[in-house]
This record gives sequence, C-alpha cells and structure tokens, in this order.
Amino acid sequence: MKITKAAFLILALSLVHSLAQTDKDLVSTREMERINWMEFKAVVPSKITTVILPTGTLEPHGVANNGADNTAPFAMAKTIARRTNAMIAPTLPYGITGSMEAYPGAFQISEAAYRPFVKQILEGLAKNGFRNIIIMNGHGGGQTAVLQAVAAEIAVEKKVRTLVINWWSFASDETKEVFGEDGGHAGWNETAFIQAIDPTLVHPDKYSGPEMTTAYPAAGTWSAVPFPSSIGLYQKGQGFPKFDQSKADLYYKKVTDKVANLIIDVVKKWDLAGL
Repeated sequence: MKITKAAFLILALSLVHSLAQTDKDLVSTREMERINWMEFKAVVPSKITTVILPTGTLEPHGVANNGADNTAPFAMAKTIARRTNAMIAPTLPYGITGSMEAYPGAFQISEAAYRPFVKQILEGLAKNGFRNIIIMNGHGGGQTAVLQAVAAEIAVEKKVRTLVINWWSFASDETKEVFGEDGGHAGWNETAFIQAIDPTLVHPDKYSGPEMTTAYPAAGTWSAVPFPSSIGLYQKGQGFPKFDQSKADLYYKKVTDKVANLIIDVVKKWDLAGL
C-alpha cells in the first residue's frame, strides 16, 4: 500500500496529538496555592490522596542562599509531585533555626509557637481530604523531632498516614556515591543540590576556602552558640564546597529519584496493609 506524504504527515501529527493527550496531567497545577477551588474539589480526594508539605527555615548556608532549606524541599516536591500523584502544599518557610539564628537574615521560631502552628497545618490538610501527608523537611536540628512528633499525633488523631523525610540524611549514600565523601550543612552536597536547582543562588566567588568551615563536634565534646561557621561538615576534612555542575545535576536526579521511590513504596505498603 502506497502512503502519500500528506497521509504520512497527518498520521504523524495524529500520533503526536495522541501522545500529548496521554501525557496531560490530572490537574492544571500541582501547587495548592495556584489551583482553583473547583478544580481542587474535582480531584481531591477522588483522584489525588497525597500531599507534600515542604518545610524549612531561613538561616545561613555558606555561599548559597539563606533560604536553601526552603528552596530544596520545594524544588524536590515540584520534581516528584506528578510521579507520586501528589499535590504540593505551600512551603512553611520559618522554622526552629537553632545555633545559626544570630547570622544576618536568619529567623528563629520558638518550639512553643512552631509546634501548634504545624499541627494546625496538618489538621487542615487532613480536613481537605488528603490521606497521605508527606513532610519534605529541609532543616534538621530540633525541628526534625517536632515534625516527627506532631506528624505522629495527627496520624493517630485524624486517621491519616504521615511520612517525614529529611532528604539530606536519607540520601547520605548518594552523597558519598556522587562526591566520594561525606557532606555537611551547606557543604558540597547541599550546595550542589541548590546549584542544580538554580545556579544563580550559589556564589563560588564568595568561597575563600576551608577556613569558612567547621566540622561538627562529637557528641559531648563541645558546643558553641552561634556555631562558628555557616558551613558545618559531617566529617573533618570532607564536604568542602566545590562547584561542579555535572555532579550537581547528577546528585539532584539521584536524590529526587530516591525520595520519590520511598514515597511510592511507603504508600503502596500502607495500602497493602489496609491502614
């Protein structure tokens, strides 16, 4: 059978259109602050039962932006939202900063104020029909314990399922795989993650060398407030910031893939157990 050029062109355009239709998302946007309430009502919880809440704080991050703890979890949520069939709640950008609160541009929210506020946010997400509430946390220290405790309370009280992820700890193997060494707060790993998201947020010209870093002390040895450097290394002599874009991009992909797979696996097992 002879196919004319016109017929072939029509067939090709039809195939492209079909693929585009197949690739169309369930919603116009995965961000709760951007979606219209009627569209939200049409998909939650009938088609979407998972929400990702990015949490962070404002504190110094070496030569990266002060809001790195917000930039990282929000970017990750945007990258994996469709893959995990999740909506994205607005980022909670203020947190329990701790020993870096004294640095310019940093904010400190007390646990007494933070805990009930986070709980009401989680209650609101449950009220809106989400069954799976994923807290994508970008800041550690005392904030992690508070988030874990409040998430557990909400899971019991509201009969929902909660998961709290500290992405940098969960991805420690990927850090060592990509960079060949451990990382740190604002170290090579976190700086690279931000570099992959937006290179303009990282300023290599401001990095003068290892004197800008301090290795975290072993438990029970010493502590300092404010912490003497805005770059804290997990292992002495490892994790000094470097600015390799290809490694940054590879690290971002490996970390986001691992986090997405964790969410998918946990939700699947919750469902399998009938929880």
